[in-house]
Amino acid sequence: MLKRIAVTDLRIGMYIQELCGSWMDHPFWKTSFLLGNAKDLQRILDSAVGEVWIDTVKGLDVDSGESAEEVEAQAESRLQSADDEPPLALDGVTVSLDEEMGRALRLCARSKQAVMAMFTGARLGHALELAQAAALVEQITESVIRHPNALISLARLKTSDEYTYMHSVAVCALMVALARQLGMAEERVRDAGLAGLLHDIGKMAVPLELLNKPGKLSDGEFAEVRKHPAAGARILLDSRQVGASVLDVCLHHHEKYDGSGYPHRLVGEQISLLARMGAICDVYDAITSDRPYKKGWSPAEAVRKMAEWTKGHFDPHLFQAFVKSVGIYPTGSLVRLESGRLGVVLEQHPQSLLTPWVKVFFSAPSRVPIPQEVIDLSQGDRIVSRESPDDWGFKKLDELWSGVTIGRGSLFD
Repeated sequence: MLKRIAVTDLRIGMYIQELCGSWMDHPFWKTSFLLGNAKDLQRILDSAVGEVWIDTVKGLDVDSGESAEEVEAQAESRLQSADDEPPLALDGVTVSLDEEMGRALRLCARSKQAVMAMFTGARLGHALELAQAAALVEQITESVIRHPNALISLARLKTSDEYTYMHSVAVCALMVALARQLGMAEERVRDAGLAGLLHDIGKMAVPLELLNKPGKLSDGEFAEVRKHPAAGARILLDSRQVGASVLDVCLHHHEKYDGSGYPHRLVGEQISLLARMGAICDVYDAITSDRPYKKGWSPAEAVRKMAEWTKGHFDPHLFQAFVKSVGIYPTGSLVRLESGRLGVVLEQHPQSLLTPWVKVFFSAPSRVPIPQEVIDLSQGDRIVSRESPDDWGFKKLDELWSGVTIGRGSLFD
């Protein structure tokens, strides 16, 4: 039986099924293992992980702790409550997903090159070209305004080699979408986007062999990587070109609402609004991205996992707004319908997060392809479960919603 418990309740002999949090919260390569010694227990206690899942069949049990069923029910309740009121009606969404996809793909390619140049310059000690960064934020913002799901969804398809650069592009777009969902003024939306673009600039002070290491980090290596928020803040401070709110996101995007984050263990609204937003956007893109040592979760599974963590990790109000901006079932999610058909989510419905447009293509009972058809779930049928593409052997699911042929290379070259 799976139970979620606080790390303070961990004991040697328990089997850890999963560490609750993104890879930057802990120094472990594998997140499923028998806790066999005091050193590993202390490493977890010293990390930013606040809770873990344990498997009581494979290891010791505790008297307390929430069962998997209880936690899943709570997470679903949080997600469903985001649908109590429709998302904010936003001005400017003027084109379909198909129309924006080509422009977004070209923008991703340009953005990747621009961020690579900017970050490489920072690694070499060159001054930041903030005018170029601001222009890039403007282009990303315009794409999000035309259709938010195109750029956000495409940026998720980065390869592990592109992660450092495309992660910054993705977080920029997510921050813009979230800021608009919160009804922020235009200037504040641009600040949020710039903060997202620059939030990980401090990783340029981390040795490349650590950033790209495919295996387990040592305690010393993990401590070195965790210095990147402070390093980034120094880079931005020295540039004398960004405002305090952008610098603050760089320094505090790994803080958590319950005070278990880093570098300063800030609690609640001690963390600035933009930094609380940055924490959500950073984690979402991180856990949906493929890494050398871990395949990313599907978008819908990532949102559900984050709903499990909301109690400690994120500002609950901001997380609700984030769900409204990306969806309970974000674009690219594989879902099973009540009719037995499998489909991939294309677009969100403006009136309900539970009734997106879905492209159906497979019969789950018969396990055979069916003619592809786009259906509006507000007109009938409904989603009954999230599905894993790996469980069904779907290798090129993303081609169904993106219209982009996905080969071995990068989409953004």
